[in-house]
Amino acid sequence: MLDSYIYHGKKKLRCGYTTGSCATAAAKAAAIMLLGNCRIDEVLISTPKGIDLKLHVVDVTDNMHWHNDTSFVKCGIVKDGGDDADVTDGITVYAKVTKCDKGIIIKGGEGVGVVTKKGLDQPVGNPAINSTPRKMITGHLMEVMEEQEYMGGLIVEISIPAGVELAKKTFNPRLGIEGGISVIGTTGIVEPMSNSAIIETIRIEEKMVKETGRKNILITLGNYGKTFLKAEMPDILDKCVTCSNFIGEAIDFALEFGFEGVLIVGHIGKMVKLGAGIMNTHSANADGRMDVLMSCGVRAGIESSKLCEIADCVTVDDALEILMEHPLYEKMIEILMEKIDFYLNNKVKNEINIGAVIFSNRYGVIGKTKKAEELKDVILVENRQKTKSV
Repeated sequence: MLDSYIYHGKKKLRCGYTTGSCATAAAKAAAIMLLGNCRIDEVLISTPKGIDLKLHVVDVTDNMHWHNDTSFVKCGIVKDGGDDADVTDGITVYAKVTKCDKGIIIKGGEGVGVVTKKGLDQPVGNPAINSTPRKMITGHLMEVMEEQEYMGGLIVEISIPAGVELAKKTFNPRLGIEGGISVIGTTGIVEPMSNSAIIETIRIEEKMVKETGRKNILITLGNYGKTFLKAEMPDILDKCVTCSNFIGEAIDFALEFGFEGVLIVGHIGKMVKLGAGIMNTHSANADGRMDVLMSCGVRAGIESSKLCEIADCVTVDDALEILMEHPLYEKMIEILMEKIDFYLNNKVKNEINIGAVIFSNRYGVIGKTKKAEELKDVILVENRQKTKSV
């Protein structure tokens, strides 16, 4: 168990370690046993985070004493996600290490996914063992080889038997990783509540859209947005990137990858927060939904007595029900869209085209920013052109 903690609010949360750290530890342990002709119960590795891990070794198998020319050692490390446990918590990551003539060759075995789409960390056809775990494995094996004065090479096969079934519970099939899960981790350490995995998934999805040659990108926040787009833009739905609450990060990635235009489609319950420049729409980060509506209502000229009625509304839809019959409702929505447009363009520094479409499950389309319709048409045309060329 890793004795490292972070604080989230008043909570003390224990950190864990990644599948990449597990693969590295298993590979190092197997190499030590293979080259040293010994048995070990624990193995020490260092992580890019600067935290050393001493991990327990399980399920050791070998044939060292049977066929020396094809000798190997295989062992496992149990994943510990700390207090941010996900579907991979408790799985065993195995490494089988075999001697070869030269070099360090890293392969994927059972339960490790294979990359099938461009834009991921590894080329198409490679096992989904990301760059940082590969560097960690290679670095630690080189240390073992030097300590053992071994001049040959090693083949490392990483396997995760539970990975085939677990992959169905992750984003991997959507991202183009088939047959198993990824071996990942940029720091080697899992920090609870970091949201880093979600944000990295958004980045990967946008990169994959860019790899298809598209110049404009469609972003939505979640399932409500997908349902809306299924009716409004069904042909482009499979090229839509879901950003959850991380609108700001999604826009940053669009700038990073050089998209010319970004269209964001989302439910007003979250998108209304953009009217205050709030780019992370999670309720734990910020609310202000009714405050934004009330400020827009004041500017539109709606009387304060009417606006006070929405102050205690639980949902934006409930607030809209109160305000929709007011003769200045449309003016209020127009002001809201102007505010959203201002903050979106401020976010991109007017370097690219950006727009938003806001809808309600009850009332349909609520409003659009100035460039929203133009971006929608451009994205649809671009998609038709790409579909014809395939």
